[in-house]
Amino acid sequence: MNRFFKLKENGTTVRTEIMAGLTTFMAMAYILSVNPSTLTAFGRIDMGWYSVFLATALAAGIFTIAMGVFINFPVALAPGMGLNAYFASVILSSATSEHPFTWQMGLTAVFISGLIFILLTVTRVRQILLTAIPDSLKHAITVGIGMFITILGLKNSGLMTIGVEAGKDIPANTFTDVLSFETIIHMGSLENSNVQLVIIGLLLISILMVLNVKGAILFGILGTTVAGMLMGVVDFSALSSPATPWVPDFTQLNFFQFDWDGILHTGIVSAIATFTFVELFDTFGTLVGTAQRAGIMDNPEEGNRRVGNAMFVDAVAVAGGAALGTSTTTAFVESAAGVAEGGRTGLTAVTTGVCFLLALFLAPVVALIPGSATAAALIVVGVLMAQSIRQIDFQDMVVAIPAFLTLVIMPFTYNIANGISFGIVTYVILASVANLAGKKKYDIHWMMWVLAILIVLRYVFLGSEG
Repeated sequence: MNRFFKLKENGTTVRTEIMAGLTTFMAMAYILSVNPSTLTAFGRIDMGWYSVFLATALAAGIFTIAMGVFINFPVALAPGMGLNAYFASVILSSATSEHPFTWQMGLTAVFISGLIFILLTVTRVRQILLTAIPDSLKHAITVGIGMFITILGLKNSGLMTIGVEAGKDIPANTFTDVLSFETIIHMGSLENSNVQLVIIGLLLISILMVLNVKGAILFGILGTTVAGMLMGVVDFSALSSPATPWVPDFTQLNFFQFDWDGILHTGIVSAIATFTFVELFDTFGTLVGTAQRAGIMDNPEEGNRRVGNAMFVDAVAVAGGAALGTSTTTAFVESAAGVAEGGRTGLTAVTTGVCFLLALFLAPVVALIPGSATAAALIVVGVLMAQSIRQIDFQDMVVAIPAFLTLVIMPFTYNIANGISFGIVTYVILASVANLAGKKKYDIHWMMWVLAILIVLRYVFLGSEG
């Protein structure tokens, strides 16, 4: 083991690596309950809670172990936050249309984006795209997704309610109408037990994070569940329900549930572009940041090679996760928790992956967790993602305006693709104007021009609704 993972060469031990892997698992295990609730939109999408749970645990386990064994990299993977919310919102927003965008189409879009990633990684075009997009837009995308996730948590917990002027509730699946001119958004009733529980969850997770407790989100979710039990809002039937068996039932897995006929649906182009764009930035930041903290980038040539190889595993995980039945599987920023504990090699990732596979036997326990507990976790994840806003220079209008449009249009139109599109197009226009006016010189990569033209053509010919 020492020779395979090069432990001594990396200045670490088996014990340190295993403890680091357990720490990473504790930091990201919340995805086991949050992802099934998010992808099924708390019961409004018929993917099946248990089916998504199986896909989540399998994807996280298999591809995290692959990252450790084949790349010797201390990074864990799992279905990513933000993209799972986008996945659900696209399906819900088209539910009442004549040609709805089904969850099978969504998995097809994710699978295709994974194939695109494999191609982009092998041809090294992926590195060009990462260089082309200004850092300000990358940070704005992260913040925008954080706000997007927060709205999802607020809405599904009942802490934020939506109604029209007459006081009539908008149907839960019309997310695109959430912020129309006639809509009123207000706080939910504090007499509602679900609202009370999400507030308890928010406070509990926040306090644990302030105290720097490792696995604060997971422990907060568990603590909120206990509070829910005392309040009588937890359904214990999951412990004996055949729908959530103790022994994994892989026959319920949404394996290769693709809708190839749905490729003709206009919305799939937008979905593929969004999955590809967001995953592109998210993975790069996570892999490079983790590599730097683990000392892997101390040797730039070796570090870049390993990050490039890690990107290939990540690309395969996107397609593989879709085949298992979940939204985009990506490198998790929570991997930094394990690195902080001393994790330096792939043994850290293997340990985390094994924990996820063992979690397959805990489905009934995970199913006990109430929606309000996972909603509280979503809101806090939004806080963590919003931290990137400090990296944006709001004194420079060429940078500030595109970044601001990116991060507000995402949640306000309930569409991640819209935010990215407005950000790219406005940056190209404003930077060009500033350059022509002889102001500060702004670099506009040729790929940004290509992206801006494609985006404009997309809206001209396909409209604002995909």
